[in-house]
Amino acid sequence: MNSVGLLTVSARYARGQLSPPEVVLQRPAVTRMFLGQLPEAVVKTVPYLYSLCAQAQRVAAEAALAAARDEALPPADPLPLWSEMLHEHLWRLLLDWPQALGLPQAKDALAAWRNTRGREGLVGATASLLAEVLLGTSAADWQGSPVPGSLAARCLAALGKDKAEENLDLPTLLPAAWLPYWQGDAATAPPVNAPASVATAYRQRLHEVVEAARGLATGAPYPVAGAGEDGTGIGQTLTARGILTHGVRLQDGKVAAYSVWAPTDRHFADGKELAALVADDRWAELTGARRGLERAILALDPCLPYEVKVSVNHA
Repeated sequence: MNSVGLLTVSARYARGQLSPPEVVLQRPAVTRMFLGQLPEAVVKTVPYLYSLCAQAQRVAAEAALAAARDEALPPADPLPLWSEMLHEHLWRLLLDWPQALGLPQAKDALAAWRNTRGREGLVGATASLLAEVLLGTSAADWQGSPVPGSLAARCLAALGKDKAEENLDLPTLLPAAWLPYWQGDAATAPPVNAPASVATAYRQRLHEVVEAARGLATGAPYPVAGAGEDGTGIGQTLTARGILTHGVRLQDGKVAAYSVWAPTDRHFADGKELAALVADDRWAELTGARRGLERAILALDPCLPYEVKVSVNHA
């Protein structure tokens, strides 16, 4: 298994349809190393353990630990957080989605933008990338639909219409809702919102990249929240994949229990969300079915390597 884990998705193809996908999500138990540690050591270690979305992981840990100690949320510099969210969104929108839809990737545009990260020209480079490549308009002028001919417009045309109109705003952080689950007073974790269709998931990403670009340009506070009581704390923040949640329990000033619930852990806890995204689709042959399943996986966007296995059911 890869050091960050592995996702395996299996399905069978028969009579133009896919069977409900079977999902196996393997994650290394890295949070065990936090047990018995001082909170300060955890905050320093988290970004190195979770190299993907390291800034978001750090502030979620800080929020959880502050809540457990009944302290004010530490201030977070919004610029590296907005930049990190933009990077994850743009990687998918400029490389992975075009490739999945048979369209040219915008590799040079992404490489040029990445060269500006951490520099003064990042805001301008982001505005230019959205206007000249992805959307055909700047984040400031975004009205909800990409300009015809832009990369996003071509991707949406290939995906087809959304199944339903949904609220595409940034997700709302609700750390207090997680406290009963983390304290053992609730049997199940709070529900997570799943996209109604692959096209909806893509459109959600477009809206979020616009919000991230606006946040970067204006220096808006990055969404971080915490809730806690009796030495237990929940910290939440946003990533490009959804809400990231950290939970901690302190005893005698040290970590007695720690857990991380990433969007991938929620979306791929079983195969239900994937099954819903491909349930109404039909394909004339195996290759198309596999491609459809891969697009559904991309819509849920796992943060770790994954394998896809599609076989023919001859029964």
